[in-house]
Amino acid sequence: MEVFFTSTLLVAVAEIGDKTMLLAILLATRFKKPIPVIAGIFIATIINHALAAWAGSALAAIFMSDIFGYAVAIGFILMAAWTLIPDKVDDNIKVASQRGAFVATAIAFFLVEMGDKTQVATIALGAQYHAVWAVAAGTTLGMMIANVPAVYLGERLVAKISLRMVHIIAAAMFLLLGIWQLWELSSRA
Repeated sequence: MEVFFTSTLLVAVAEIGDKTMLLAILLATRFKKPIPVIAGIFIATIINHALAAWAGSALAAIFMSDIFGYAVAIGFILMAAWTLIPDKVDDNIKVASQRGAFVATAIAFFLVEMGDKTQVATIALGAQYHAVWAVAAGTTLGMMIANVPAVYLGERLVAKISLRMVHIIAAAMFLLLGIWQLWELSSRA
């Protein structure tokens, strides 16, 4: 349960103000159909994050050395710095509305999440914990916790939240995970 809750909390906080959250707002205002948009977000996220957690776990199993552990720890620390850089939805993202809200959202979310902070965090969590389903379920829940209110409340929500403070909190969480990983590695030596 620790893996699940850590994954959920980390991604829920990191997702606030992320480009996929901005995409959720954009899709919600474009389609005005919250349920298909939310379902599309869920499907895209669970597939994307299950693959990411599996990749992280598989890489960790292949590189089962302290060097890989240090790389994961440094990755968390770099994620802390990356989290402090605000995201925006790329201007060149276009969603084909003729495909409907669900399909358009699933495709757009899956593609935009590729290489995103939360996907990279999911890979790192998979590498650290080796619990693919707990990590994928936790990070997906974290994405839903952040994005469902965004779908329903849209721009009103973004206007009331201090995104800078949320980014600082998320960066601190990534930093703590990186330091914790370094501490665990040094205590084994």
